[in-house]
Amino acid sequence: MKLLVATNNAHKIHEYEEMFNPLGIEVVSPKSLGIVEDPLEDGDSYEANSLIKAKALQKYVDFPIIADDSGLNVVALNNFPGIYSSRFASENGGNTLANPKLIEMLKPYKDKSAFFTCVITLLNVKNKPIQFKGICPGKILDKPLGDGGFGYDPIFYSTEANICFGIASEEIKNKYSHRAKALEQLIAFLKEEKLI
Repeated sequence: MKLLVATNNAHKIHEYEEMFNPLGIEVVSPKSLGIVEDPLEDGDSYEANSLIKAKALQKYVDFPIIADDSGLNVVALNNFPGIYSSRFASENGGNTLANPKLIEMLKPYKDKSAFFTCVITLLNVKNKPIQFKGICPGKILDKPLGDGGFGYDPIFYSTEANICFGIASEEIKNKYSHRAKALEQLIAFLKEEKLI
């Protein structure tokens, strides 16, 4: 089975390959097909943005497409940056600078709880989009830890894995991350539908 993943992010492609290759699913990126598509993600939820990304690729292929939208929700900051996680990082010069800024914004608050959210949209399997949601609970650390992972990982401590994602192994992240949880649901669905 071939699966078009709506991202050219090397980290994400690698994560998807680790999950899908053992199941005999070939992961394809838009770049590998010569597709240059950068849709405007102007939805007001992870579900909406994930659907926008998946639909943008539908005109190119007739095999299954998945797109995910994910972000970090900091409870005391009204779940900010949330769907604006990527934008917040780029507006602040990347995560190396955005992460300390987020820690600074959280200083006045006692509640450091946060959670990663990931919504995956699957198209070209049923006559309607199917969506899967994964949540990874945790808290924001007082300072970045480790240089593993990417994005907000160095400031996020997973309460389920009992480790900061900045120092966690790929194996641990592939078990506890928000994307892994959404992917588990997707894989269960594909098995149920006898597609893999």
